[in-house]
Amino acid sequence: MKRIFLLLALVMFVLTLRAPAQTSPAGADQQRMVGTWKLVSYLREETPSGAKSDVMGAHPSGYINYTADGRLILIIVGSGRKRPAGPVATPEEAKALLTSMLAYAGTYTVDTRAKTISHNIEVSWDETRTGESHLRTYKFEGDRLILTTVPSRDPATGKDTVRTVTWERVK
Repeated sequence: MKRIFLLLALVMFVLTLRAPAQTSPAGADQQRMVGTWKLVSYLREETPSGAKSDVMGAHPSGYINYTADGRLILIIVGSGRKRPAGPVATPEEAKALLTSMLAYAGTYTVDTRAKTISHNIEVSWDETRTGESHLRTYKFEGDRLILTTVPSRDPATGKDTVRTVTWERVK
């Protein structure tokens, strides 16, 4: 009986040493993601029509930072944003600035087998995404990281779309 118990305990211990791909900090893809990335483009494709458009204008700006301990922070602002006329934004200016940006922070997990990353949002600029997890596929092309959503409702338009965000590593 003792042998069976010891054997079972040993098997369970060995199984706990095998970390799954999505949480393995030593995963090559996760290590490659760590750092700061600058926004190159943010595009949407409507499904099923295939119509493509810029999500936040032709020349949005932004950064995403992934840390080695599994945290992320992201900010994207639309092109053509205007500085307030005075030292304090008017309500109209503040609304235009708020609706032309997105920002959130939280944790991330990588599944190297499925080539997906999940952004687990703990705080967001307008609270609509707080508490959500956003799943994206990822791929690397040289110094670029390309994240693509699954087909889903676009929060800006309400239409079914796939959104693709291309980032370039900051050197």
